[in-house]
This record gives sequence, C-alpha cells and structure tokens, in this order.
Amino acid sequence: MTLRGFKSFASATTLSFEPGVTCVVGPNGSGKSNVVDALAWVMGEQGAKTLRGGKMEDVIFAGTAGRPPLGRAEVSLTIDNTDGALPIDYTEVTISRTLFRSGGSEYAINGSACRLLDIQDLLSDSGLGREMHVIVGQGQLDAVLRATPEDRRGFVEEAAGVLKHRKRKEKALRKLDAMQANLTRLADLTTEIRRQLGPLGRQAEIARKAATIQADLRDAKARLLADDLAQLTATLEQEIADEAALRAQQAEVERALATARDGLGRLEREAAEAAPALGAATDVWFRLSSLRERLRGTQTLAEERVRLLGRPEAAPRGQDPDELEAQAERVRATEAELEAEVARARDALAAAVAEREDVERSAGEAERAVATLLRGAADRREGLARLAGQVAAQRTRVEAAEAEIGRLRESLAEAEQRGTQARTEFAVLETQVVGAEEGEEGLDAEHEAAADEVERTTAAVKALEDEAAAADQERATWSARTEALELSLDRKDGAGALLAADGVGVLGSLAALLGVEAGYEDAVAAALGPAADAVAVESVDAAVDALRYLRTEDAGRAGLVVAGDAAGEDGTPAGVTLPDGARWAVEVVTASGGTGRAVRSLLAGVAVVDDLADARALVARHPEVAVVTRGGDLLAATRAWGGSASAPSVLHLQSALDEARTAHDDAAARAERARFALVGAREAEQAARARYDDTLERLNESDARLAAVAEQLGHLGATARSAAAEAERVRASLARASQDLDDARGALAGLVERLEAAEAAPEQSEEAVAEATAERDRLLALASAARTAETEARLALRTSEERSRAVAGRAQSLARAAAAEREAR
Repeated sequence: MTLRGFKSFASATTLSFEPGVTCVVGPNGSGKSNVVDALAWVMGEQGAKTLRGGKMEDVIFAGTAGRPPLGRAEVSLTIDNTDGALPIDYTEVTISRTLFRSGGSEYAINGSACRLLDIQDLLSDSGLGREMHVIVGQGQLDAVLRATPEDRRGFVEEAAGVLKHRKRKEKALRKLDAMQANLTRLADLTTEIRRQLGPLGRQAEIARKAATIQADLRDAKARLLADDLAQLTATLEQEIADEAALRAQQAEVERALATARDGLGRLEREAAEAAPALGAATDVWFRLSSLRERLRGTQTLAEERVRLLGRPEAAPRGQDPDELEAQAERVRATEAELEAEVARARDALAAAVAEREDVERSAGEAERAVATLLRGAADRREGLARLAGQVAAQRTRVEAAEAEIGRLRESLAEAEQRGTQARTEFAVLETQVVGAEEGEEGLDAEHEAAADEVERTTAAVKALEDEAAAADQERATWSARTEALELSLDRKDGAGALLAADGVGVLGSLAALLGVEAGYEDAVAAALGPAADAVAVESVDAAVDALRYLRTEDAGRAGLVVAGDAAGEDGTPAGVTLPDGARWAVEVVTASGGTGRAVRSLLAGVAVVDDLADARALVARHPEVAVVTRGGDLLAATRAWGGSASAPSVLHLQSALDEARTAHDDAAARAERARFALVGAREAEQAARARYDDTLERLNESDARLAAVAEQLGHLGATARSAAAEAERVRASLARASQDLDDARGALAGLVERLEAAEAAPEQSEEAVAEATAERDRLLALASAARTAETEARLALRTSEERSRAVAGRAQSLARAAAAEREAR
C-alpha cells in the first residue's frame, strides 16, 4: 500500500504486507491508525466520521510549521491475485483513490479510471470491502460481542458473502419496481389512447364533413353575393332614375323658392309701409292691456267676495268635447280620403311603370330589329357565302357542345352513382362502428372494473398475508415468552421436587392456584411473603408426607400451604374502616383448588394502599392491621419489608405466564382466521385476474375489429370524396358547356337571322329598314313620354303620402283631447 498526502503521510510511503500476520507498532500519534484509515478509505469508505474526521477533505495532508499543505491525497493498494480471488484477469491488481482539495475524487483499477461501484463490486466478490467487517475499529469489538441474535446473523451473512447478493437483489428489485411503474404508466397511456381513438376518428370524419360543408358554404356565399350584386345593380339603376326625377323636382322647387323670395321682398316692403300703423296699433294694445289688468283685478276682488258669500258652481272651461269629436271625425274622413288618394296614386305609378317597361321593351326590340336589318344589309354587301360558312361552323360548334354536354351528363351520373354507393356503404359501416364503439365502451368499463377488482383483491390478499405474518410473528414471540416463563417457573428446589413427585397429595404451586387483579401483583406477593413461592397440599397429612418425602429424598426445603374447607373467616378484621382507595388483600385475590381458607388466613388483616404515606397513616390508626403498598412494600406495627424492585416472584411469573398464554392463543386464533380468509381472498384474486385477462382479450379483439372497420371506412370515405370531387368537376364543366351551348345557340340564331335578312330582296330590305326605323322612333317617343308620366306619378304619390303622414294621428289626438276634456268636466 502506497500513501501520498494522506493525513500524516505527506511524502510517498509504501507499506509491504508479507504473508502472515503484520503488526504496526509505534508511540501515540505516530500514525498507526492512519494506516488502517487509508486501507478503509481506498476500499471505498464514504463516512468522514469513520475516518476520524469532520469532513472528507480532512484526509489530505494539512501541512506543518515547516511544510505547506498538499492539494490532494492518494492511496494505492496492490493485491496479489495469483490465486484468482478477485474476479479480474490480472495476477496483480492495483486499486487507487485520489481526492483533491477542490472536492473532486478519482478511482482507478490498474491505472484505468473507474467508478466507486466497480471497486465495491470487485472487492465484495472476494469478501473484502468497507461493509464486510474486515476492519474492526476501536469499540466495534464490544458491539460485536454484545450483538443481538439478529445482529449476529447479519455479521455471519456478511462474512459468508451474502451481502453482495443482497445488494444486487435490492438493486434488481428497485429496477423491477421502476420497470413495473413504467409498465403501469404504459398500460395507462395505452388505455387512454385506445379510449381516445374512437372520438378522434369521429372528430376526423366531422372535420372532413366540415371541409365539404365549408366548400359548399363558400359556393353558396359566392352565389348569394352574385345575386346581391345583380339586385344592387338594378337598385342602382332605379336610384339613378329616381335621382334624375328628384333633380327635376329640385329645379322646380328652386323656381318656386325664387318666386316665394320675390313675394317675401314685396311683403317686407308692405310691412315697412305699414310700420306707422303698427306703432299706433301697439299703443292701442298697451292701453288695452292696462285696461285688461284693471279688469282682472276687479274680477279677482269680485271672485273673493263671491267666495266669501258662497262659491258658485264653476262654469266649464276649455273646448267642447263634442266639437273635438266632430273635428276628429272630419279628420278621419280626410285621412281616409288621403289614403284612398295614395292608393290611387300608387296604382297609377304601378301602371305607369308597367307601361314604361312595355314601351322600353318594345323600343329595344325595334332597335334590335333595325340593327339586324342594318347588319343584314351590310352582310349582303360583304357576301352571303362567308355568312353561310359562319352559320355552318356555328352549327357545328353547337352540335359539338351538345355532344359534350351529353358525355358530361353521363359522367356526372356515373360519379353520383359511385358516390351514392360509397356513402351508403359508409353509413352502414359507420352504424357498425357506432355499435362496436358502444360495445367497446362497455368493455372498457368492464375492463376497468376488472382491473379495480384485481387491485382490490391483491391489496386484500397482501393485507391478509401481512396480518397472518404479523400474527405468526406475534405468536412466535409469545410462544418464546411462554417457554421462557415456563422455564423460569421450573423450580429446582424442594418445591420443584414436590411438584414433580407423585402420590404426595400436592395440589400445585400456590401462585398457579391464585388469580390476582391486574396491578395488585406486587402487593399480594409482599403480603404473602415466602408463602407466595409455597406449594399447596391437600391436608395436614399430605403436608407430613411431603416433608417426609423431602427429607427422605434429600430434595431440599419447601414451603407448604395446607388446603381445607372453603368456609371460615373472610380475612377482614371487625371495627376497621379503610380509607378511600384502600382495599383488603383478600378482595383482590381469587383462590382455586380448595386453597381459599389458607389464602384468607395468610392475608387476614392485610390491607392494600397506594403508597407508604397512606400505609403509615392506616397503621397509626389501626396497629393490628398490616398494610402493603401496590409497589410491594409491607408495613405493620411490629415489622416492615420492602425497598427497591427485586427479582420477580413466582406470583409475578405465573401472572406473566397466564398473560403470555392468553396472548399466544389470541395470536394463534388471529393467524388461523387470517389464513382462512386468505384462502377466499386468493380465490377471489384468481377469479378477478381471470376476468381481467378475459376482458383484456375481448378488448384487444374489439380494437382489431374497430381497426379493420376504420380502414374500410377510410377507403369508402376516400372513394366518396373522390366521386364527389369528380361530380363537382363534371358539374362545373357541364355548367361551362351549357353556357357555351347557350352562347353558341344565341350566336347561331343571330347568324341565321342575319343570313335570312341578307338573303331578302334589296328593295324589300330597304323598305323594312325604313319602316323599322320609323317604328323605333315612334316607340322611343312613347318611352320618353312613359318615363315622364312615371316621374309625375311618383311625384303625385310622394305628395299624397306626405299629406297623409301630416294628417295621420290628428284624429287620435283630437279623440284623446275630447276624452280628457270630458273627464276634466
């Protein structure tokens, strides 16, 4: 062993241990214990206190007055391994440990860095190591000598090499526990994922349906926006026309405003001319106002006098209710007339609008007819041959478009049929999936219930096993205690010889025949004195025979108690009253085997109190009474006995023996009950595990079926989606083809019309153009007149509506006023 910087070994120091016994001697403080500490340290010791230090850095050389401290400590232990004691392929093994003052630590085997665990495993296989009790320090030998049987068993197992296997077992058990926790977590995750597969599949299908619905929604919104655009365009055109009418009305109102302003100027001039007359009228008004005030004062005075003479009935004031109701009737009639006028104006406006639309339609047709005639004339000038070729080409395009439409319709029907068939099969499978999922939910619940049942039954079995083991251990403990007490009660004196002898009339030990209340054992033993260890015999003759037997057999001496008739004194002296808390000794003892009279005689006049103070007081009052304390002290007028606790008497041992036997029987009964219940619990656990395995197997089968159906659903869903997409594409193509066909037919109709017009006679075409032009001009004039009439009808309708809104509500107001006036009157 080589030491460098370890405690007192500052320089490199090498110790060679030859075969045999090596002794290290030297004065105190020379470092003998440091050699042992270095040996324990290099073999992996981690406790600083074991190395006689406060912390691990204390093993590094701390320096002296002439030498600075070192930064590290290193110990190397070289072991001869020629016999292969160490499980390594080297004949010489060097174990090194280095500790730096910074706290870092390094281990090495033959110069190769390793872990502390590697060194411990290497040494434990050979019986060495820090936990193998190879190094016995100061004070440890006494601990080994005073060890309990359990501790000695641990020493023997460690010396036999069981410790390394126990460590490995504990390590393996920890790994198994961690693996079991991981497996439990994995099972929980698998169960949760399996439970979520169904809802996730339904959510995915809902998402796919939502995408289709969103596409339809976007298309519907686009169509609605197109329709709104068309309506708004028409409304805009209508508003433009209304704006033109309003501008015309505005011009007319502005002309009326100018006229009113001219009238206002004229009236202002007339007012200026009437100003002197206004001043005179104002003076007259002021005079009349003062006169009115005087009249009001006179009226007030008159009313006061009238009030003093007696209040006359006030004359009704306000408007006449009948007049108000008549006005309301007239207003209602006017309102009805205005409403009828509004209805007639609205009908006139509708008629004007219809007439305007008809005239404009006719004018448009006439315009197109004129354009057609003009184009026909131009086409005739350009040549009928080219126009005929265009007609033929257009007809060809129309026929091609019709053929394409037919083909697209067939493709659409086929795609719709495929989509319908796929959706039907999808719905059928989806129904099956729903039923399977419902069944799986039931299986999940059943499986979870089975798992809970397994867990519960396993816990119950474990609890019963623990209870049975605890009961067995307790029974073994009480059995050992019973055997020890029986051995303690196995007496080797004369009493023991009498108890073992036959034919001498021995009833048994007096302690075995007595029953003492709990807590009074010491008091009864003190009261009985030597008789507590005596042997009970049947009679005086039996006592003589027993004494003769002891003398003849030279078996020693023994105390005897003679049994007799149970009748006799009760052991309580007359005239003695015990204080509170005190009892007579005979009251706490129960005798059997005919020893009652003898026990009462022995305990006659003996009282039991709590302590010596009560005993002294009782003896002072009644000197004839002997008093014992519950602690085992005896006090009487002529004698006393007691002191510190002594060895237990036979009475104590017998009481302890009875208690141990009772506890042993109770533990045995509990163990038997636990084993009986354990059989049923294990059967329940096996049944629960069988149900658990069955539900798990059915759950796996259900998962497989669901996976197969889900795959089919995915295939059918893809087929339905592809068919729907193809149908949508065909519909779009069909719509475009239909639009192209309509355009082609319109173009063809126009070309045919132009061709027919071009083929007509030139004179007839010119006459037709002139007639068509005249008709168009006439219709355009009618359309202008119709628009003017429509504008006038709109203005009349607005005027009637304004008049009707002005009159509306007046009738109700007048009626309410009439009712209020009538109520007031």
